[in-house]
Amino acid sequence: MKNSLNINHKKWYVIDAKDKTLGRLATIIATILNGKHKSVNQPYLNCGDNVIVINSKDIKVTGKKSHQKVYRRHSGRPGGLKIETFEKLQERIPERILEKAVKGMLPKGPLGRELFKNLKVYKDDSHPHTSQNPELLVYK
Repeated sequence: MKNSLNINHKKWYVIDAKDKTLGRLATIIATILNGKHKSVNQPYLNCGDNVIVINSKDIKVTGKKSHQKVYRRHSGRPGGLKIETFEKLQERIPERILEKAVKGMLPKGPLGRELFKNLKVYKDDSHPHTSQNPELLVYK
């Protein structure tokens, strides 16, 4: 008998991040990557979809977070801690802001790392995934 639930079929979605709030957008992306929007969701399987985010350079944060929110990274060497504000990181690598927010919302461990590979973030409105026929996801 054939299994009627096809967990392996993954859809592709495009989300335009222009003038969207960082946290609200990240929760929607994490829900789609986890597969929680599907009726066949299994928490221990990768049954989520692929997400392409465009215009990540135009993402917004509320309040004074653009000056106060800091991103830390460490080289592993003594004294190798680098601290950067939201504004400076958005000028330098705008994709990393959304990637870091979504990665923190995914499960920790091997499954979370596998789910994170289904996220593609681009700073402009062009992307190389047109052959997958992604569906534009519109939300409020």
